[in-house]
Amino acid sequence: MDITLHPDKQKLGLAAASEGAAAIRAAIARKDHANIIVATGASQLEMLEQLVREDVDWTKVTAFHLDEYVGIPATHPASFRGYLQERFVKPVGKLGEFIEVIGDAPNLEEELERLNSRISGLDIDVCFAGVGENCHLAFNDPPADFETDVPFIIVELDAACRQQQYGEGWFPSLEAVPAQAISMSIRQIMKSRQVILSVSDTRKAAAVKAALEGPVTNTAPASILQTHENVSVHLDPEAAGLLDRKPAGQ
Repeated sequence: MDITLHPDKQKLGLAAASEGAAAIRAAIARKDHANIIVATGASQLEMLEQLVREDVDWTKVTAFHLDEYVGIPATHPASFRGYLQERFVKPVGKLGEFIEVIGDAPNLEEELERLNSRISGLDIDVCFAGVGENCHLAFNDPPADFETDVPFIIVELDAACRQQQYGEGWFPSLEAVPAQAISMSIRQIMKSRQVILSVSDTRKAAAVKAALEGPVTNTAPASILQTHENVSVHLDPEAAGLLDRKPAGQ
C-alpha cells in the first residue's frame, strides 16, 4: 500500500487524478480499452475536477460507479449518478459508456441483474474511491459482507453513514436520507487491478487510521484494502492526523 500525504485537497486531487489517468492510458495502450470505477462525495470533488482535464482517450473508457440510494431519481441533489453526470460524464464529453446505477428503477431485482451482467467477468483497470466516516467502502457499512461474490447488492445504511450524508449537506434532514442503497460489493471492488483512494478532512481521521493501521475486519470495511496488492492512498494532513506512522509527503 502506497500512502502519500499532500498539503491540501487541491494537490491531493491532482495527484490522485494524475495517477489514475496514467493507469487508464496504460490499459488503453495494452488492450485498446479501459474499464474504470468512479466514486462520488465530497472527497472526490478535487480529484474529478482534475481527472476530466487529463489527456485520456475517453471514447475508449467504460465507467461504472460504486453506489446509489434506493428510491432517489437522477434529478435529486444527492443522486450519485446525477453527481457524476455533472462532474464527470458531461465534462469528459465523449465517454465510451457510463453504466449508471438506477436507484429508483421500478424493479430493483431486474436492475441488479442488469448491473451484475454488465460487470461480471470484466477486467477493472482502476477504481477511484474514498472512505466513509464509519470506514465504509462504497456503501458497504459495518459489518460489511466480505463473502458475497455478487457484484452489486442492496445494503442497509447505518446511522453513522446516514448522519454523514446529512452532515455533508446532501439532504434537508436526517429523516430524508434513504435507509437503503445499491452498492458495489467488497469483493467486486477488490477485483480491481488498482485502487486509488482520496481521503480528506479531520472527520475522516479515525476511519483512515482503522483502514490503514487497524486489523482487517468487516467492522472497518475499508481495512480489507490492506490485503490488496495495488492500492494508492492520497491524504491531506487532517485525514492523516491520527496515523502512528506518518506517510511520505509531497
